[in-house]
Amino acid sequence: MTHPKSLRTLACLAVLALPIPAAAQDLVGSYVAYIGTADLYNSKGARLTEPWQVLRQDRANVHRFGVSQAGDEWDPFFGSIDNRAIMERMVMNGTIDPGAARTLVNGGATVFVRIFGRGNRGEFIRVTVSGN
Repeated sequence: MTHPKSLRTLACLAVLALPIPAAAQDLVGSYVAYIGTADLYNSKGARLTEPWQVLRQDRANVHRFGVSQAGDEWDPFFGSIDNRAIMERMVMNGTIDPGAARTLVNGGATVFVRIFGRGNRGEFIRVTVSGN
């Protein structure tokens, strides 16, 4: 017969052996943007084909080039060229519905972007898209 104290010890050891979940990420920023024609082409005129490229160009247009459409909001996070450079990783680590990604790449859509991370470091974004 197993002693109750032994069962408690085994239960405590089992709990300690469980993996510790990663710390929750904070919402470090969000913005709404309208994806217009100017957001679909890079500064060399090449057509962009990936959602992260279009999102990055939209933020470069707003922060660097002063190009925006009605509905574009300013955000503090992607004002940094370094933060725009990690847009691809943040999209890959985050969520965007495949249908929403197609709508975004075609333009004429409004996007709501939530930026998650710690402090001023972004880890991933969640993108919601609505068509026109």
